[in-house]
Amino acid sequence: MFKGILIEGTRGDQQVSLQSIDESGLPEGDVTVDVSFSTLNYKDALAITGKSPIVKQYPMVPGIDFAGTVSSSDHADFQAGDPVVLNGWGVGEKHWGGLAEKARVSGDWLIPLPEAFSPKQAMAIGTAGYTAMLCVMALEKHDVTPESGEILVTGATGGVGSIAVAVLAKLGYSVTAVTGRPEEADYLKSLGAANILDRAELSAPGKPLTRETWAGAIDVAGGQVLANVCAGMKYRGVVAACGLAAGMDFPSTVAPFILRGVTLCGVDSVMAPKQERLEAWKRLSEDLDTALLDSMITEVPFDNVIEAASQLLDGQVRGRIVVPVAQ
Repeated sequence: MFKGILIEGTRGDQQVSLQSIDESGLPEGDVTVDVSFSTLNYKDALAITGKSPIVKQYPMVPGIDFAGTVSSSDHADFQAGDPVVLNGWGVGEKHWGGLAEKARVSGDWLIPLPEAFSPKQAMAIGTAGYTAMLCVMALEKHDVTPESGEILVTGATGGVGSIAVAVLAKLGYSVTAVTGRPEEADYLKSLGAANILDRAELSAPGKPLTRETWAGAIDVAGGQVLANVCAGMKYRGVVAACGLAAGMDFPSTVAPFILRGVTLCGVDSVMAPKQERLEAWKRLSEDLDTALLDSMITEVPFDNVIEAASQLLDGQVRGRIVVPVAQ
């Protein structure tokens, strides 16, 4: 038996509880992991609360991230005792995830825990930080340099935004952090933000084109926010879009893309190829100041995760929620 959060029932009529689960219930996979730390991400909160159809089959253990130690393996790349990390691949949605003391997955989904990080630090980074680095890499791929100009980061107090601000600042970029929580300005400046912008300035319907302001942007919001971000990009500016916290719609025009040559890059972390994952984690070990991680962490006991899910969706949590799973 092992302890885990289990979502049971059906879509629209689900029940969520922390309970003891028989190990025989673990799904198919060639690697079993003793989970030491997991996280609570926005997607996990949606799954736990049922506010979005994240869960594709029931019962489901949520948790799109975990770090732990291999307990048994039939996969050539891993053996018992190996420290590993998992991000994405549909765990917590279609396959039991990391908010449990044990996980069984395909070894193809795992990467070795980078030597630079402890399991707790790896989960302080988690999918959010790994996604942030994929966004930074997308900007670099399109030749956005510190000399290009200001970089905008939306949702800056969240997990992706916080780590994006910290990484970009360390790389020498001047960062404008967007937040709807002005009381967090000191926190964002401690991560390296040069300027703070009220989210309200990007939330209302705007013009197809506005003053050329940003050379690059990392957007977690989507919706009207993303439309306004694109409208304010400099000539040949680049937007890396990785989230939809403000909606899936995109009420924009082609003007930014045709008249200013703006590039909109979609960044997906769930199914990204393994080589890109390894590169992103390597870059995180080089370009993220681990001393800043502590200021980003809210540690939530395993017993309080279900309650914390609602708090996360209500915007009451900043940075990353880390969950110590091993008892």
